[in-house]
Amino acid sequence: MLAGVSTACFYPKPLEDSLYQLALNGIRNCEIFINTHSEINRAFALGLRDTMSHFDAHCISVHPFTCELEPIMLFSDYPRRVDDTIDYYKHFFEFMNIVGAKMFILHGAKGSPNFSRDLFCERYMMLSDAAAKFGVTVTLENVNRCLSGSLKFVKDIHSILGSSLSFTLDTKQALRAKENPFEFVKALGSSLKHLHISDSGELGDCLPIGKGRFNFQKFITDVYSVSPDASLIIELYKNSFCGISDLLSSYNIIDNFISKVSM
Repeated sequence: MLAGVSTACFYPKPLEDSLYQLALNGIRNCEIFINTHSEINRAFALGLRDTMSHFDAHCISVHPFTCELEPIMLFSDYPRRVDDTIDYYKHFFEFMNIVGAKMFILHGAKGSPNFSRDLFCERYMMLSDAAAKFGVTVTLENVNRCLSGSLKFVKDIHSILGSSLSFTLDTKQALRAKENPFEFVKALGSSLKHLHISDSGELGDCLPIGKGRFNFQKFITDVYSVSPDASLIIELYKNSFCGISDLLSSYNIIDNFISKVSM
C-alpha cells in the first residue's frame, strides 16, 4: 500500500511544474493528471520521466482530461466513435508505459439510472482489454455526476464483472453523492485498487488530511484488509488547501497510517 499526491491539486499550474514541486518536496508517489493532448506526446513523457528519476519518484496512475467525453464517445450508440475512443486512449497507455504508471482512471457513462448494465460492462471490458496489452489496468472511479457515483450501480456491475472490475474510490465524490465510502470498500473488496482521498467535516468535503473528522485510521485499516496493495492518492482542489505544506503534511499523515496498519 502506497501514499501519493495528484498533480491535479495544482491545476492550472503546468503539469511539469506541478510534478517537479511534488518530487522536490519529497513526495515519492504521484498521480499524473493529463490536462491536454500535447502532454501525452513521447518527448513530454520522457521529460516527466527524467524529473521523477532524478528525485526517485514514481507515477502510480494517470487521469485523462477526456473524462467528460466518455459518455458520448466510449458509451455512444455510434460504434465507430467507440472504436475511435479506444484507439485514442492507446496514446495514454503508451504515455503510461514511458512514465511507469499502471492504473488508468475512467469516469464512465452518465444518464438514466436504468442505463444498461450489460452495455456498460461491455464497453468497460473493451477498454480494459485494450489497456491490458500495454500492461495497464483501467479503474472505474465513482463520480457524483456519473452512473459510477451510485453504490447500487457499482454493485450491479461488480456482480456482472466480478474480479474483472478494478475500481478507484474517491471519498469526496462518495460524500457528494450521499454515499458512504466505507460501504464502497465493503462492496468492492479486492476490486478496489486505487483511492482518491481527502478529509471532510463541517468545513467541507475536500480538506487536507487532519483538517476534518474523517476516520482515516479505520478507513485505511478496512481498505488494507481487503486490498493491501491499493494506493491512496491525496486529491484536493486548489482552493481547498494553502500550499505545498498542506499536501506534504497530508502525505506524511497517510503514509504513517499505512505504516501502522501494515506492520
